[in-house]
This record gives sequence, structure tokens and C-alpha cells, in this order.
Amino acid sequence: MRTKQKKVDKFFLTTVLILVFTGVAMFISASLGILDKNKEIFYSVLFNQLVLGLGLGLLFMYIASRINYKFWRKYSLLIFLGGILLTLAVFIPSLGLSHGGAERWLNFGGVSFQPVEALKFGFVIYFAAWLSFIKNKVEDIRWGILPFLGMFAIIALILLKQPDTKSLILICIVGIAMLFVSGVPVKYLFGSLIILSILFGVLVFAKPYLKERVKTFIDPTQNAQSSSYQIRQSLIALGSGGIFGRGYGQSVQKFTYLPEAQGDSIFAVVGEELGFLGATGIVILYLFFIFRGFRISSRAPDLFSRLLVFGIVILIGAQAFMHIASVAGVFPLTGVPLPFMSHGGTSLMIYLVAIGIVLQVSKHQGKSS
Repeated sequence: MRTKQKKVDKFFLTTVLILVFTGVAMFISASLGILDKNKEIFYSVLFNQLVLGLGLGLLFMYIASRINYKFWRKYSLLIFLGGILLTLAVFIPSLGLSHGGAERWLNFGGVSFQPVEALKFGFVIYFAAWLSFIKNKVEDIRWGILPFLGMFAIIALILLKQPDTKSLILICIVGIAMLFVSGVPVKYLFGSLIILSILFGVLVFAKPYLKERVKTFIDPTQNAQSSSYQIRQSLIALGSGGIFGRGYGQSVQKFTYLPEAQGDSIFAVVGEELGFLGATGIVILYLFFIFRGFRISSRAPDLFSRLLVFGIVILIGAQAFMHIASVAGVFPLTGVPLPFMSHGGTSLMIYLVAIGIVLQVSKHQGKSS
């Protein structure tokens, strides 16, 4: 049966817009700690987030929602290769920026951004195209699991050099999830998970900073002024918010105490200012986002669009809950940003382009091609 639907999924769009504008409000509040220290940096951060991230992001979201989703399949390999090359460019001295011992940023004309966001986006597009190309062959380990492990190995070599373990974990989660819904036998997925888990375990013991984060997760009371400082301050912020919160803009922890209040720790500011009820409301919004995204995916017109939407939703959803779980102390601290809220104009722009693609696919729900 063929049905016509020319309008975007309004429920999904409304959920995203609520998250985006709530995120803007919380970002501005969390950034007041920067204003207290340096007005120039504050206005630069604000411009990056509101003009480059939100302004251009909403424009590109609208454009993406008007471009037929098959466009992304046609250029999927180029987009993926472009993401790899951009991420490699951080190692070029004249382009790359180093911060805190990590090489993750590019600088173009005074504007810095993390190209790994483009790499994650490109991976989802290309892997969706690949899985839709091989179709039933995905059950053959040579066509499903091995190509994924090959792509993952290339990405791992680049990201571990930076280092950026959190993005590698996210790509792993997204890839495994996409393989699962595409029909890869569970025994192969289970075997891949065992292999990847062993490799991550070896990585934790090989990298002192990862080992320290795991030890801090197991016992947050150790090294109170160093490795466990951020998680302790995050928990203090969440706890001091109580049920109803201190009130918007009234966070105390964002001034001096909470590292990266506008970035890695923004959910702690949400909990302190909006309380348990406000923080729970944010979690519910992300759950709405995920379930509605899954609905769009399940009703997509073909395998590529189904996997593309699923991958985008898993990428954003998994990142959101990794951030929330890290700040709440139920997952090792990763430093992963909260989608639509944390500092990062380029990240916000790419998230919104991805949302535009989901909205485009939602116009074709129920159609067959």
C-alpha cells in the first residue's frame, strides 16, 4: 500500500527544537563562568555557538530537509573519506591545534572545530550505504563484520593518535547497532563484541589516562583534587539542585568549581539549576527523540534510509546518554559533549544537518521505492 506524506514529522521536529532552544538557554547560563573570568572569550564562545552553530545549523537543517535523501547515498564514500582526511589534518602543524595534550582541533581563519564530528557523521552515511548495497550478504562475515572491523581499525588508528577514545567508543556502538538491525547473525556480533571488549581492555591498561578514569569511576573518593575532581564537583552540583533546582542562572558550581561547565559538565549545571525534575525532563526529551526517530526509521521507504536514520538517532542518543551517565557517575568520565547543549558550534551545526536528513526521510514514511 502506498501512502502520501509530504510534510516532515512534526512531533520529531518539535522535540528537537525544544532540545535545541533549551540547550541554548542552558549553554548561555553555563557560560557565565567564562564571563566572570574573561569577557572577550565569553563573547567569542557565544558567537561560535549561536551564530556558527545555531544560526547556520538551522539554515543547513532546512536545506538538508529539502534535499532527497538519496543524494547522501550517492556521495557517501566521498563524505566518509572527507571526514577521514579532515581528521588527519589535525596532525598538520599549520592547521592543527593542541589542547590539554590532545590534537583534536583544526583552525581555519580563527575558527576552530573538531573534525571528528564530520568523521562520525560520514561513517554513519557510508556504513548505511554499504549495508544497503550488500543487502542479504550482510549475513556473510566477509561482507558484514569484516568490512566494519576494517573501517573501525582505520578510524581507531587516527583517533587513538589524537587521542579521542570517546569518539571511538561512539563509532563502535553505532556500527554494532547498525549491523544488528541490518540482520547480521547474533553469534557474529557477539564474537565481535568480545574481540572489541578485549582490545578496549588492553587499551585501558596501556593508556595511563584511561586507566586513571576507570579507577576513578570505581572509587571516586581517591585523588579528590586531581583525577576525581570533576566527577565529585558534578555530583555536588546535581545534589545541590534538589528536586526543583536553585533556579535558572543560579548555579554556584559553574563559577570556578566545575571544569568545562559549558561543555563536558553541562548536565551538572542543568541538574543544579533545574533540579531533579528539570534534569528528568531533559532525559525524557532525549527518550522522545530516540523513540520517534526509531519510528521514522521503521517506516522509511528503503533499506538505506532506514539504516541512515537509525544510525543518526543512535549516534546522537548514545552520545547524550554517555554524557548524562558520566556526569551522574554511573559511567566512566568520557568528556563527551551533550548534543544540542554543550559548547561546540561545529558539532551543533552537524547535528542539525543530520536532523534535516531525518526530517527529509520522514516525508517519505510509508512509501516504497
